[in-house]
Amino acid sequence: MSPPSETDDTQAFDETGDPVAKDAEDAGKDPRDEPTGPRVGPDGREIVVPFRLYKAVTVFSTLAAVVAYLIGFTLIDAATLQISFVRTTIVYLLNSAGLYPSDDLLVAVLAITGIGFLVAGTAVYVLGTRFRGQGMGKPQGDSSET
Repeated sequence: MSPPSETDDTQAFDETGDPVAKDAEDAGKDPRDEPTGPRVGPDGREIVVPFRLYKAVTVFSTLAAVVAYLIGFTLIDAATLQISFVRTTIVYLLNSAGLYPSDDLLVAVLAITGIGFLVAGTAVYVLGTRFRGQGMGKPQGDSSET
C-alpha cells in the first residue's frame, strides 16, 4: 500500500459512503450528475441509474441468478438419478395428491423445468449487467488502456 501523497490530505465521500474522485480535470463536474436512463454505450445498450440503485440491482440479480442455477441443476439431477431426495419428495407429493406419473413423464418434466430455471437465471444475470451507475464506464480519452 502506498503512502498518501501530500496533495491528497482528505478524501470526499458521498451520502452512501462511496469515495468521490477529486481530479484536477473533474473538479468542476461530479460524475453523479450524469443523466440517468437508457442509452447505447461501448458494450451495447445500457441503463444508467443512481449508484445506490446500481449496487442493489447488481446484488439481487446475481443472487437471483445463483438461486435459479441451483434449483435448475437440482431438478436436472433429480431427473437423471432414480434415487434422489428431491425426486423422492416430488413423487411422494404427487402420489399423495392422487397423481401417478410415469417415469418417462417425470424425467421429461423435471429436465425441462430444470433447463427453464437455468435459462431464467442466465436471463436475469444478463439483464442485471446492462445497468451502470452514474459516472461509471466513461471512456478515458488519454488512457493507454483498451
